[in-house]
Amino acid sequence: MNLAEHRIPAAAFDELASGAGGTDTVERLKAAQRSRHLLLLRGVLETTRSAGHACWPEVRRAYDLLASVQVSHPEAVNAVLHHPSVGAWARHTIQTLETPEQMCALAAAAAIRARFACDLDVAVVGGVLNLPSLGQLTVGPGVTTVTVHCSADGAEVSTGGRFLQISQDEPGWRPLRHLSAQAADEHLDVIVDDLDPHRMPGSGALRDPLTPQEAGLWQRVLDDGWDLLVRNHLPMARQVSAAITVLTPLSPPPNGMSSATSRETFGCIAMSTPPDAHALAVTLAHETQHAKLSALLDIVPLTRPDNGSRYYAPWRPDPRPAAGLLQGTYAYVGVTDFWERQRHHESGESAVRANAEFARWRSAARLVAGTLLDSGALTPPGVSFVSGMARRLDEWSREPVPAAAATLAEGAADRHRSLWRERNARDA
Repeated sequence: MNLAEHRIPAAAFDELASGAGGTDTVERLKAAQRSRHLLLLRGVLETTRSAGHACWPEVRRAYDLLASVQVSHPEAVNAVLHHPSVGAWARHTIQTLETPEQMCALAAAAAIRARFACDLDVAVVGGVLNLPSLGQLTVGPGVTTVTVHCSADGAEVSTGGRFLQISQDEPGWRPLRHLSAQAADEHLDVIVDDLDPHRMPGSGALRDPLTPQEAGLWQRVLDDGWDLLVRNHLPMARQVSAAITVLTPLSPPPNGMSSATSRETFGCIAMSTPPDAHALAVTLAHETQHAKLSALLDIVPLTRPDNGSRYYAPWRPDPRPAAGLLQGTYAYVGVTDFWERQRHHESGESAVRANAEFARWRSAARLVAGTLLDSGALTPPGVSFVSGMARRLDEWSREPVPAAAATLAEGAADRHRSLWRERNARDA
C-alpha cells in the first residue's frame, strides 16, 4: 500500500479557484483522497497497537490480508478502501478506538471481490454483517462473530453450524444498489449506499433503505437529471462523473429537498429524493463543489485556525466561521455557474426564475467572497483562491438579466437578510 506526495499545479489551482476543474484536476484530488484513506487505515493499525487494544492481533491479520490481496488484485482492494464510508470509519476509530475490528470486514470485502481464497473471522454488530462497498448480511440476534469463507467460487458465512451465502439467492443478503445513466457518450455510475453505518457522519436524517419502487424513482430522476447536465452543462457533468461514486438517501425535510457532503466521505453525496431533473442536476453541481474543495483542503490549507469570528452567509440562517463561509461560497459559485448556463435553455416563467437564481447567487457569492478577503482569516493560498472566485463572479456580474428576474433576486436577498438579522438578534 504505497503512498505518494500530492501537489496541485498552479494552473489546476487557478482552474479550481474559478469554480471549474477538468477531469485531470479532479483525478489529482481523487488520488490525494486515496492516499488519505491509506494513511487513515495505517493509523487504525498503529493506534490499536499502541493502545494495547485486545483486538490488535486480528486487526494486524486483516491488514496483512489486505496487503496480500492487493498484490494480485489491486482493483478489488481499491474498490473497498476508497469507498467513501471507509474514510469516516477509520477516522472515527482513530479518535475513539471503537470498532477497530471492522478492519476484518474491509479485508473480507476485498477478498470477496477478488475471489481470493481465505477464511476470516469478522465481527457482527446488531446481528448484521456489514461489508463496505458490497452490502449487509443479516445473521440473526445474539451473533457477535462469523467466519467468512472466500474462494474462487464465491463466498459464504458460517455461524453456529449454519452457512449463509453472500449472493442474491440468500434471503438475508442485501447488496448495495447500482444506478447508472448515459447521455450521448457520457456515463454516470453510482452506488446507492443506504446501509453502511458510516455513510454520512453527523447526519441526523439517514433513512431506511430505499424500497424497490423508490429505487426505480431515483433511477428515472437520475436518467433525466444526467441528460440535462450533459446537454447543458457538459463540463460540470464530467466533474460529477469523475468525482462522485456514491449517493446516500436522506429523509425529506418539511419543505423542499435537502443534501449534504462530508469531508470524511469524499465521493459521496447525501440527498433526499429529488423531485425532478432540475433539482437533481443543481444538487449534483452544488455538492460536487463541496467535494472538490474538501479534497483540495487536504492538500492546501486555505483558512487560518478559527479565532471565533462569525459572518453573514446569504444561504444560511446562522452566522458562519470563515471555513464554513468558504465552503458555502465555493458551492454557490457552482450553483451560479449552473443557472448561468441553464437560463439560456428555459423559456417563459421558467426563464425568469432561472435568471433570478443566477442573479441572486452571483451577488450572494460575490458579497461573501469580499467578506472573506477582508476577514484576515485566509492563508496566502486562500487569498489567491478566493480572489479567483471573485474574478469569476465579477465577470458574471456584468451579464444582463431581465428586470423581472433582477427584482425577484433582490427581493429574495432582502428577505433573507432581514430574517437573518431578526433571528440572530433574538438568539444573541
